[in-house]
Formats: sequence, C-alpha cells, structure tokens
Amino acid sequence: MTKIGIITGSTRPGRNSLQVAEWVKGIADKRRDAEYEVVDLADFNLPMYAEPISAAYSQDYQTPEAIPWSQKIAELDGYVFICPEYNHGVTSALKNAIDYLYVEWNNKAAGIVSYGSSGGVRAAESLRIILAELQVASVRAHPAMSLFTDFINMSEFKPADFHEGSVSMLLDQVNAWTNAFEPLRNK
Repeated sequence: MTKIGIITGSTRPGRNSLQVAEWVKGIADKRRDAEYEVVDLADFNLPMYAEPISAAYSQDYQTPEAIPWSQKIAELDGYVFICPEYNHGVTSALKNAIDYLYVEWNNKAAGIVSYGSSGGVRAAESLRIILAELQVASVRAHPAMSLFTDFINMSEFKPADFHEGSVSMLLDQVNAWTNAFEPLRNK
C-alpha cells in the first residue's frame, strides 16, 4: 500500500505543527487509499546540516542522526508537509531536515498544509521551490490556516469546518500523483 508521511514543520517548544499534523492524519485515516503516518521532525533531532558531501552526490552520511532520517524518508512514497510560516518563510528546522537528503525525496509527490498570520502562504510557496529542486512534485490543493481564526490564542488548533474539504482534496491529489510516479521510483 502507498505510504504517505505527514511531516511536521517545526521542532520548537510550544509549536502548533504537531496539532495540525494529527488533525490531517485524522482526516486521512478515514480514507482507504494509503497508509498515513505522522513524521515528527523533533523525533529525529537533526543537528544543523554539516555533511562533508552533498546528499545529491553521496548517501554516505557522516552525521549519525541522518541515517534514521534517510531511512524514514526513503520508505515513504509521498508527503504532506505541515508548513508554519516563520518570518515569511519555511522554518529553519524544516529546511535543515530537507537539506540532509536528496535521492530519498526524488520522484515523489507532496502536499502542503500551511498556517501563519497570513495562512502561511509565503512559506508554502517557498517550500514549493525547494521541493522542485529535489524532484518532488507539489500538488495544487493547499489548505492554509490563519493563526487568528483557526487557533485559539494562536496556540490551540480549532480549524474552520471548511478546511476538512480542502485537506481531502489535497490528499486526493497527493495520492493520484504519488501513484502516477511509482514507475519512476521503482526503476
């Protein structure tokens, strides 16, 4: 069965991304089209990227934490990124985690669920550019939540009901594209 990872985009204390990821997984678990799991960046404890050779050229990782991260990302067929917006961009934790790997990301599809003061849309667009370099195709559907209307006191996630339909559309697209890319992944 297709395996989709729902990747948290923040590791800081008090973060909201784990709440959003678990909400997305709850919607995904009602479906029967893939196996979904939350992949929490905080569980991997990746230090700042310091590999001596780019992952685009070698998967001989020198950072011990990179090995389990590589294995997890390689076993997934597609992704949903939970993308908070920090300073009009993706979080440093998410960018760092992405940069550790290259071939593990290739020929896969991804959806983006963002949040922030403006719905996280600037961070999501930045993430699309990053993913394109890694040969990850990002789908069009994009649920974007506001810290002011979808969170109580900017910390307790209470999304508007209509967001569930947007997430379902995103999952439809991620699954379709993930399955379409299967021949490329399994060469």
